[in-house]
Order: sequence, then structure tokens, then C-alpha cells
Amino acid sequence: MVNDKYSMINVYDELFAYCEAENFAGYDPFDGLNSRIFQASPLKYFRTARLAWLQMVKRSARNLRPALKIEKGVNAKGIALFALAELSRFRATYKSQHAANAKIFLEKLSRLKIELPKTKDQRPKTAFGYNFDWQSRAFFAPEGTPTIVPTAFAAQSFLEGFELFGDENYLETAQEICAFITEDLNRIGESDDEICFSYTPLDKNVIFNASLLAGEVLAKTGAILADENYLNLAEKTANFVIKRQNENGSWLYGAKSKHAWVDNFHTAYVLLSLFRLQKTIPDFRCGETIEKGLNYWLENFFPADGTPKYYDRETFPVDIHSASAAIAALAELNEFDVRCLPLAEKVARWTIENMRDEKGFFYYQKRKEKLIKTSFIRWSNAWTAFALARLIETKIEKEQI
Repeated sequence: MVNDKYSMINVYDELFAYCEAENFAGYDPFDGLNSRIFQASPLKYFRTARLAWLQMVKRSARNLRPALKIEKGVNAKGIALFALAELSRFRATYKSQHAANAKIFLEKLSRLKIELPKTKDQRPKTAFGYNFDWQSRAFFAPEGTPTIVPTAFAAQSFLEGFELFGDENYLETAQEICAFITEDLNRIGESDDEICFSYTPLDKNVIFNASLLAGEVLAKTGAILADENYLNLAEKTANFVIKRQNENGSWLYGAKSKHAWVDNFHTAYVLLSLFRLQKTIPDFRCGETIEKGLNYWLENFFPADGTPKYYDRETFPVDIHSASAAIAALAELNEFDVRCLPLAEKVARWTIENMRDEKGFFYYQKRKEKLIKTSFIRWSNAWTAFALARLIETKIEKEQI
């Protein structure tokens, strides 16, 4: 059991030490197309083959990556999450080592930037992508395709770094990211009071949490710069998602029938984004929407023992991403609803007791029939480090540690 007051900090420290020994590089659930065997095959030119291969590697109970000659890699979103984790630890402790670590991660992240063609008025644009080719049912995104999810997490880390250290370069990077969002991402359903930003410049999918992440970046940057245009666009991303909340309080992953499911971590993302937007945008309020969504999430995704279910109507596979995203969101949402912090601690205890390896890393999934012990640097370890850091910070703020 995890019951002494320092145990959660110890778990974080051991996880960080494990990742540091791995040079913060590793495998990813979606890196199957990095296989040198697959890349040497003519199958790489066919959409169906790419999709099937990617899913085969992702779903296998065995880690096929060494046999398929897939190398461990550095992932921009993973580095951003480690930066956010160490920024959180610095806020909680003011220890210089955490500040130094955070700055090292932000420097690493800067080296992973995708520099895009400048704007029409010659302002620089920056984005981030994944370190692997990715095939969805809708489109193919080659390695390094500018993508809003890693880009938004990078922006969050730079903005938090700016707030803590006052480095103007961090703020400039966030501004360059805003230029990417406003100029390169496709706009779906735009009206006077609504907008949805696409996942990449290559698609026009309506993915609610992805668009809200774009809104978060615009809102936080806009608040610092007093930029009304950014703040207005951010509010429009919130309005788009608010109007598409289901009657029971849930949200589907996306607007198309193939995206019509309700899962744990995307629900967490939506709720946390709306909460942050409400805090950041002047005179914008969506408390009733958050409360309705939060009630559905709390009542349908967490049994009494704290197991983080994958879907609202199905528990398995219990995924480390569901656990870590829930812990991080619940820790922050405690400011909105005091039910959240005790549940965050319960989910954290369950996760440590059921998903943690003695080496310090966290497992991928607990399926009905077996435990999948593959170590993933972004999906599992970076996310869990971020989640534990946020929970520790919140508990210190509440003087519970």
C-alpha cells in the first residue's frame, strides 16, 4: 500500500530516475510504422497496410518492436510533459534542481521545433509533431507533421516556463505557435461565436479536445499579451464544444460516426480545458457545462476502488493513459469541485499498486486476461510523471503533505 506521506514523491523520483537513465527516449504505442522491416517493404505505400501494421504492433500483447527493428525515440510531447512535471515540482519545492531540469527540457523541446514558412506579415511560425509516421482511418500524417496535441503541450510548458523564469524566448515561442494555430490549422464550422480547429493542417476532422487545446494556447498567450483576437478565438472553441455536449453530460471523441465513443482521458481533457478557459478568458463562464460533464465523468468512469475505466460502459482495457490523465485533471479540477482531490489520490494509489514496475516505470494496460508490461516513454511514463507532479503540488498547496 501507498500510505506514508513521502511515498508519492518517492514514486515520482524513481520514475524520473528510470526515464533519465533511458535518456527520456523510448517506445510509443503508435510507432509501428517506424519499423525498418516495414519501411523496406512495398506495403508502406498502401493505406490499408499501414493501418493494419500500426494496429498490429499497438495491440499485440508482446512488445514486437525489437524484433521489428523499431528504435526508441524522443517524442516532443513526452519532453513537454517532463518539462511540465519539473515545473510543477519547482513550484512545489523551489528546489534549484527542478528549475534546472525544467530549463533543460525546454531547451530540448526548442531543438524539436518544426519551423514553418513565415506568416504573410513575416512573423515566424512554430509547431511540433510526432517522431513517427501515423496512419488513421481518415488520413496519413508523416513523421514530423505539425499536430496540435504535441504543439499545445509544448506551448503550455513554454508559457509556464515564462511565468516562472521570465524568459522572453519562451513567450516568443508561444506566439509562434499561435501563428501556426491561426494560419495553418483548418477551421471547421466557423461562425460569429463558434470555431473548431483541425488536428493537423492535413485534415478537417472535428475532434473536440484537440480544438480546445488550440483554444487553451490562444487564451493563455492572449491573456499575457492582452490580445483580444486570441481571446475571442479561444472563447469560440469553447462555445463549439459546449454546444455539442450530450444530454447526459458526456462528450463523444469527435463529430463523425467513427468517432462516436466516450472514453476516460478525452473526457478529462475536455473538462480540464473548459475549466482553464473559464479561468483565463475575461467574463467567460461555463460552470454549468463543467459541472454536468464532471458529474457524468465521476459517476461513470471510477468504481469504488479507484480503477480508471477506459469507456463509460466498459472497464477494460485499463490504460495507464486513462489513469494519468485522470489524476492530473482531478488534481487541478479540485479547485472547481472538492470531490476531485480525494478521487485523484485514490486513482493514484490504484495505479501505483497495479501498474507500476519495481524498476520504477509504469505498465501500458491491464486487460481482462493479462497485464501488458511494455514501457512507453510518452504514453505511460511522461504522462504519469506529469500526473504525480500535479497531484503532489496540489496536496502541498492544500497542506496535505
